[in-house]
Amino acid sequence: MGQKVSPTGFRLGVTEDWRSRWYSDKDYAKNLENDLAIRKFLDKQLSHAAVARVEIERAGDKIKVIITTSRPGVVIGKKGAEVDALRKKLNQIANGPVSVEVIEVKRPELDANLIAQSVAEQLENRVAFRRAMRKAVQSARKSGAKGIRIQCAGRLGGAEMSRREWYREGRVPLHTLRAKIDYGFATAATTMGSIGIQVWVYHGEVLPGQKAPQPALEGSSRPNRSRRRNDRGNK
Repeated sequence: MGQKVSPTGFRLGVTEDWRSRWYSDKDYAKNLENDLAIRKFLDKQLSHAAVARVEIERAGDKIKVIITTSRPGVVIGKKGAEVDALRKKLNQIANGPVSVEVIEVKRPELDANLIAQSVAEQLENRVAFRRAMRKAVQSARKSGAKGIRIQCAGRLGGAEMSRREWYREGRVPLHTLRAKIDYGFATAATTMGSIGIQVWVYHGEVLPGQKAPQPALEGSSRPNRSRRRNDRGNK
Protein backbone atom coordinates (compact mmCIF):
# COMPACT_ATOMS: atom_id res chain seq x y z
CA MET A 1 0.00 0.00 0.00
CA GLY A 2 2.85 2.39 0.77
CA GLN A 3 3.94 2.23 -2.89
CA LYS A 4 0.46 2.76 -4.34
CA VAL A 5 -0.89 5.64 -2.23
CA SER A 6 0.37 9.24 -2.01
CA PRO A 7 1.77 9.58 1.55
CA THR A 8 0.29 13.11 1.79
CA GLY A 9 -3.26 12.18 0.75
CA PHE A 10 -3.10 8.99 2.83
CA ARG A 11 -2.46 11.01 6.02
CA LEU A 12 -4.81 13.98 5.46
CA GLY A 13 -6.46 14.88 8.75
CA VAL A 14 -3.99 12.73 10.72
CA THR A 15 -0.52 14.29 10.34
CA GLU A 16 -1.07 16.30 7.14
CA ASP A 17 -3.21 19.37 6.45
CA TRP A 18 -4.99 20.25 3.22
CA ARG A 19 -3.03 22.35 0.69
CA SER A 20 -6.21 24.26 -0.22
CA ARG A 21 -8.42 25.29 2.70
CA TRP A 22 -11.90 26.57 1.83
CA TYR A 23 -15.53 25.51 1.62
CA SER A 24 -17.82 26.16 -1.33
CA ASP A 25 -21.30 24.99 -2.22
CA LYS A 26 -22.33 26.30 -5.64
CA ASP A 27 -18.95 27.59 -6.89
CA TYR A 28 -16.86 24.50 -6.09
CA ALA A 29 -15.83 23.79 -9.72
CA LYS A 30 -15.03 27.47 -10.35
CA ASN A 31 -12.88 27.74 -7.19
CA LEU A 32 -11.07 24.49 -7.95
CA GLU A 33 -10.28 25.65 -11.50
CA ASN A 34 -9.07 28.96 -10.08
CA ASP A 35 -6.82 27.15 -7.55
CA LEU A 36 -5.26 25.09 -10.35
CA ALA A 37 -4.67 28.23 -12.44
CA ILE A 38 -2.95 29.95 -9.47
CA ARG A 39 -0.72 26.92 -8.81
CA LYS A 40 0.18 26.56 -12.51
CA PHE A 41 1.10 30.26 -12.72
CA LEU A 42 3.24 30.13 -9.55
CA ASP A 43 5.01 26.95 -10.71
CA LYS A 44 6.03 28.72 -13.91
CA GLN A 45 6.76 32.14 -12.37
CA LEU A 46 8.75 30.86 -9.36
CA SER A 47 10.48 27.87 -10.98
CA HIS A 48 13.89 29.31 -9.91
CA ALA A 49 12.83 30.28 -6.36
CA ALA A 50 12.99 26.81 -4.66
CA VAL A 51 9.29 26.73 -3.70
CA ALA A 52 8.48 23.83 -1.35
CA ARG A 53 4.68 24.21 -1.39
CA VAL A 54 1.84 26.59 -2.18
CA GLU A 55 -1.20 26.75 0.10
CA ILE A 56 -4.44 28.58 -0.68
CA GLU A 57 -6.99 29.80 1.85
CA ARG A 58 -10.37 31.34 0.96
CA ALA A 59 -12.77 33.20 3.23
CA GLY A 60 -15.65 34.78 1.31
CA ASP A 61 -14.14 36.90 -1.48
CA LYS A 62 -10.72 37.07 0.17
CA ILE A 63 -7.95 34.75 -1.07
CA LYS A 64 -4.69 34.16 0.78
CA VAL A 65 -1.75 32.46 -0.96
CA ILE A 66 0.98 31.08 1.33
CA ILE A 67 4.29 30.40 -0.45
CA THR A 68 6.82 28.28 1.45
CA THR A 69 10.30 28.72 -0.04
CA SER A 70 13.98 28.43 0.89
CA ARG A 71 14.75 31.62 -1.11
CA PRO A 72 12.33 34.24 0.25
CA GLY A 73 14.54 37.05 -1.06
CA VAL A 74 13.97 35.90 -4.66
CA VAL A 75 10.17 35.80 -4.16
CA ILE A 76 9.96 39.15 -2.31
CA GLY A 77 12.55 41.03 -4.41
CA LYS A 78 14.21 44.37 -3.69
CA LYS A 79 11.94 46.42 -1.37
CA GLY A 80 9.08 43.98 -2.10
CA ALA A 81 8.98 44.78 -5.85
CA GLU A 82 8.74 41.14 -6.99
CA VAL A 83 5.99 40.17 -4.53
CA ASP A 84 3.97 43.28 -5.49
CA ALA A 85 4.16 42.33 -9.19
CA LEU A 86 3.22 38.76 -8.26
CA ARG A 87 0.21 40.01 -6.26
CA LYS A 88 -1.06 42.10 -9.20
CA LYS A 89 -0.91 39.11 -11.57
CA LEU A 90 -2.64 36.86 -9.00
CA ASN A 91 -5.41 39.48 -8.65
CA GLN A 92 -6.03 39.20 -12.40
CA ILE A 93 -6.07 35.38 -12.33
CA ALA A 94 -8.36 35.19 -9.27
CA ASN A 95 -10.59 38.14 -10.33
CA GLY A 96 -10.40 39.48 -6.78
CA PRO A 97 -8.06 40.66 -4.00
CA VAL A 98 -5.25 38.22 -3.20
CA SER A 99 -2.88 38.53 -0.23
CA VAL A 100 0.51 36.80 -0.43
CA GLU A 101 2.43 35.44 2.57
CA VAL A 102 6.00 34.15 2.22
CA ILE A 103 7.35 31.60 4.72
CA GLU A 104 11.07 30.71 4.80
CA VAL A 105 12.26 27.11 4.85
CA LYS A 106 15.22 27.38 7.21
CA ARG A 107 16.53 23.85 6.60
CA PRO A 108 15.88 22.92 2.94
CA GLU A 109 17.81 19.65 3.32
CA LEU A 110 14.86 18.33 5.40
CA ASP A 111 12.07 19.28 2.96
CA ALA A 112 11.18 16.45 0.55
CA ASN A 113 10.09 18.73 -2.33
CA LEU A 114 13.27 20.80 -2.13
CA ILE A 115 15.43 17.66 -1.96
CA ALA A 116 13.70 16.31 -5.09
CA GLN A 117 14.17 19.65 -6.91
CA SER A 118 17.85 19.74 -5.91
CA VAL A 119 18.48 16.21 -7.23
CA ALA A 120 16.57 17.07 -10.45
CA GLU A 121 18.76 20.16 -11.01
CA GLN A 122 21.91 18.11 -10.49
CA LEU A 123 20.75 15.45 -12.98
CA GLU A 124 20.01 18.19 -15.54
CA ASN A 125 23.58 19.46 -14.98
CA ARG A 126 24.91 15.96 -15.79
CA VAL A 127 25.88 14.98 -12.23
CA ALA A 128 25.91 11.17 -11.72
CA PHE A 129 22.53 10.14 -10.29
CA ARG A 130 24.02 7.86 -7.59
CA ARG A 131 26.25 10.65 -6.34
CA ALA A 132 23.36 13.16 -6.23
CA MET A 133 21.14 10.68 -4.35
CA ARG A 134 23.83 9.75 -1.80
CA LYS A 135 24.67 13.39 -1.13
CA ALA A 136 20.99 14.25 -0.49
CA VAL A 137 20.57 11.26 1.85
CA GLN A 138 23.68 12.17 3.86
CA SER A 139 22.64 15.85 4.17
CA ALA A 140 19.16 14.93 5.43
CA ARG A 141 20.53 12.45 7.98
CA LYS A 142 23.11 14.95 9.26
CA SER A 143 20.34 17.54 9.71
CA GLY A 144 18.31 15.18 11.91
CA ALA A 145 15.92 13.25 9.64
CA LYS A 146 14.98 9.92 11.26
CA GLY A 147 14.81 8.26 7.87
CA ILE A 148 14.92 9.10 4.16
CA ARG A 149 14.32 7.27 0.90
CA ILE A 150 15.11 8.65 -2.58
CA GLN A 151 14.08 6.95 -5.81
CA CYS A 152 15.03 7.84 -9.39
CA ALA A 153 13.21 6.30 -12.37
CA GLY A 154 13.90 6.72 -16.07
CA ARG A 155 16.82 6.32 -18.48
CA LEU A 156 19.42 6.47 -15.71
CA GLY A 157 22.94 7.14 -16.96
CA GLY A 158 21.60 7.33 -20.54
CA ALA A 159 20.76 3.61 -20.65
CA GLU A 160 18.55 2.26 -23.44
CA MET A 161 16.09 0.67 -21.01
CA SER A 162 14.48 2.73 -18.28
CA ARG A 163 14.83 1.45 -14.71
CA ARG A 164 14.53 2.62 -11.13
CA GLU A 165 17.08 2.82 -8.34
CA TRP A 166 16.65 3.93 -4.76
CA TYR A 167 18.60 4.57 -1.57
CA ARG A 168 17.31 4.47 1.97
CA GLU A 169 18.79 5.29 5.36
CA GLY A 170 16.99 4.99 8.68
CA ARG A 171 13.29 4.11 9.07
CA VAL A 172 10.59 5.13 6.56
CA PRO A 173 7.35 3.48 7.84
CA LEU A 174 4.93 4.17 4.96
CA HIS A 175 2.16 2.01 6.44
CA THR A 176 2.05 3.81 9.80
CA LEU A 177 -0.62 6.53 9.69
CA ARG A 178 0.73 8.46 12.69
CA ALA A 179 4.20 8.66 11.09
CA LYS A 180 5.04 12.16 9.84
CA ILE A 181 6.22 11.44 6.28
CA ASP A 182 7.16 14.39 4.07
CA TYR A 183 6.75 13.42 0.40
CA GLY A 184 8.14 15.25 -2.61
CA PHE A 185 8.35 14.71 -6.36
CA ALA A 186 10.25 16.42 -9.18
CA THR A 187 11.02 15.71 -12.83
CA ALA A 188 14.47 16.19 -14.34
CA ALA A 189 14.35 17.04 -18.07
CA THR A 190 17.64 15.50 -19.24
CA THR A 191 18.88 15.15 -22.82
CA MET A 192 18.16 11.40 -22.64
CA GLY A 193 14.57 11.88 -21.44
CA SER A 194 12.63 12.68 -18.29
CA ILE A 195 13.73 11.21 -14.96
CA GLY A 196 11.28 11.18 -12.06
CA ILE A 197 12.61 11.74 -8.54
CA GLN A 198 10.56 10.74 -5.49
CA VAL A 199 11.60 11.56 -1.92
CA TRP A 200 10.17 10.34 1.40
CA VAL A 201 11.50 11.92 4.65
CA TYR A 202 10.48 10.50 8.05
CA HIS A 203 10.32 13.01 10.93
CA GLY A 204 8.99 10.79 13.75
CA GLU A 205 5.58 9.76 15.08
CA VAL A 206 2.73 12.13 15.97
CA LEU A 207 0.63 10.96 18.93
CA PRO A 208 -3.03 12.08 19.36
CA GLY A 209 -3.20 15.70 20.55
CA GLN A 210 0.37 16.44 19.45
CA LYS A 211 1.28 18.90 16.71
CA ALA A 212 2.96 17.42 13.62
CA PRO A 213 6.66 18.40 13.56
CA GLN A 214 7.96 20.66 10.78
CA PRO A 215 11.73 20.60 11.28
CA ALA A 216 12.43 22.20 7.88
CA LEU A 217 10.70 25.42 9.04
CA GLU A 218 12.19 25.40 12.56
CA GLY A 219 15.71 26.28 13.74
CA SER A 220 18.55 27.07 11.40
CA SER A 221 21.14 25.04 9.54
CA ARG A 222 23.60 27.95 9.74
CA PRO A 223 26.23 27.62 12.52
CA ASN A 224 25.85 29.92 15.52
CA ARG A 225 28.68 32.49 15.15
CA SER A 226 28.70 33.61 18.79
CA ARG A 227 29.10 30.00 19.94
CA ARG A 228 31.98 29.51 17.52
CA ARG A 229 33.71 32.65 18.84
CA ASN A 230 33.32 31.44 22.42
CA ASP A 231 34.77 28.06 21.46
CA ARG A 232 37.81 29.77 19.94
CA GLY A 233 38.25 31.94 23.05
CA ASN A 234 38.14 28.89 25.33
CA LYS A 235 40.85 27.23 23.25
